[in-house]
Amino acid sequence: MAFDLEWILVSATAISGVIWALYRLLVRNASEKPEPVLVEYARSFFPVLLAVLVLRSFVLEPFRIPSGSMLPTLEIGDFILVNKFAYGLRLPVAHTKILETGKPQRGDVVVFRFPNNPDIDYIKRLIGVPGDVVEWDNKNLRVNGVDLARVAVGQYNALDQNNGVHATFRLTEDLLGISHDILVVPNTGGSRGSITVPEGSYFMMGDNRDMSHDGRAWGLVPEANLVGKATYVWMHANFGGDGFKPSRIGNSID
Repeated sequence: MAFDLEWILVSATAISGVIWALYRLLVRNASEKPEPVLVEYARSFFPVLLAVLVLRSFVLEPFRIPSGSMLPTLEIGDFILVNKFAYGLRLPVAHTKILETGKPQRGDVVVFRFPNNPDIDYIKRLIGVPGDVVEWDNKNLRVNGVDLARVAVGQYNALDQNNGVHATFRLTEDLLGISHDILVVPNTGGSRGSITVPEGSYFMMGDNRDMSHDGRAWGLVPEANLVGKATYVWMHANFGGDGFKPSRIGNSID
């Protein structure tokens, strides 16, 4: 069974709250008696756990970037904050939406639960929204019949998970009015395909186009799998790689 911090946090909050509440309800003159150690711990931890649960479930959740699939936008070792209310408020663990707050937009950098294994969180850029037709041919991308314009930036040395360096080329891509940078590996082939995005689903790709396991390989992301919108880098630490980089702190994710 995968380690599930969300489930542990919900359970710990519920257990501490129940212990404290039962003691107050069932023990006469509870406020005048010394509390048992277990009740004292429950009373102390419950408000802290509840605050963390609410913040993490409905406001902001931190994530660490473990791979280079979103280079150059996100680097290995970036610690990011994800806006949990951007695409609707969801109950923790059950992930049932209880309030609609907004819809994902083309070009958003999105954290989602991997469709083939929902225990794993992925982060990619949203390329296709419902109704879009997305086509890819080697390194070229077309959305709704429009070839996406690209401007060369220059060479980029991409660091992978094993701290190996790959010579790539950096381009600025115009995703129907949304500008962002991508990487491609020169003189290599690529896949070819197309997909029409149905209602309730989204098509995602990594910015490191030739080194990303994304929708081109495994298809669409259901709306129910969305976790939130990546917003800021709050720290960067890749020990064994490029170390601590203060210059990454506070960078917005566009």
